Amino acid sequence: MKIAVLGASGWIGGTILNEALSRGHNVVALVRDPSKLGATTAEVRSVDLAQPLNAETFAGVDLVIAAVGGRAEQNHSLVAKTVHNLLAVLPQAKVPRLLWVGGAGSLEVAPGVTLVSSPDFPAAYKDEALAQGEALKVFRAAQTAINWTFVSPAAEIYPGESEGPYRLGGDSFFTDANGRSRISVTDYAKAMLDEAEQGTHANQRISVAY
Repeated sequence: MKIAVLGASGWIGGTILNEALSRGHNVVALVRDPSKLGATTAEVRSVDLAQPLNAETFAGVDLVIAAVGGRAEQNHSLVAKTVHNLLAVLPQAKVPRLLWVGGAGSLEVAPGVTLVSSPDFPAAYKDEALAQGEALKVFRAAQTAINWTFVSPAAEIYPGESEGPYRLGGDSFFTDANGRSRISVTDYAKAMLDEAEQGTHANQRISVAY
């Protein structure tokens, strides 16, 4: 499978890129600044999300995994805007599937009550969480032929190696036996590639945690 990773120079996107390569996939790294990517065997293509997307950027690709955030540029509106743009351009490029690196803030701690709205949610991550929530709304409202999956990590996603099996959930926030919601970036990337290969959660949000 030919997989394009949008945001491949970021720490989550880079981990997903390496996981895809380790599984033998043909991988395209889509980055604004190739100099930030480092050594890789992936094909590298330049893309600037502040500019209109071009279908040629995605030529020959079977699936796109997008790891997009607005924190670096303090431009959180970029997140939902990128969803709109991808859903418009991928059909032109004949790319049928899109997997999205989502956030945990839109997960529900009670029916209709999101994690980001809880009083203990860290203020430093609130704008980012709200932006990902808007992205999820765009996916759910879209009339599109694209097969999409929005993959929310646990509340704590952190650098580190695999810690063993992960669990999949849906819209509900869930924790481990110690009451923590956590996943290493390595296991999150494994879950993302498992979904890419198996394609069992079309047009829905899933969540990943231990």
